[in-house]
Amino acid sequence: MPSPNSDTRVQVVVAYQGHPVFVCAQCATVIALQDELISKAFSGRDGRGYLMQSATNIKLASKEERALLTGVHTVADVHCLGCNDRIGWYYHKASNNSQKYKEGKYMLEREKLVKENSWQVDES
Repeated sequence: MPSPNSDTRVQVVVAYQGHPVFVCAQCATVIALQDELISKAFSGRDGRGYLMQSATNIKLASKEERALLTGVHTVADVHCLGCNDRIGWYYHKASNNSQKYKEGKYMLEREKLVKENSWQVDES
């Protein structure tokens, strides 16, 4: 997994075959394993969001201070590597001690993702 500060444009596009994933709603690039979901109780710019432990096939914009519902945070917008759509943000730093658990995690917009399960039909 590349570090959040690395240039993910040079990374190989990763696919988690056989695992339930979230994919970009715009281009179907795999963004995260469903197992990495921490919370569904987050708010994004465009509605509800998911707090995720990790994400892949993304690139980060520049860090900025942003006033969010829970206080001021240092964040960077997250863009899909496949289509460059803004799909959420990455928490670099939280100023409030009660919000430190978000640091190093991703808030991904629910409306920008599609949940794909890897169910297989048993043909026996």
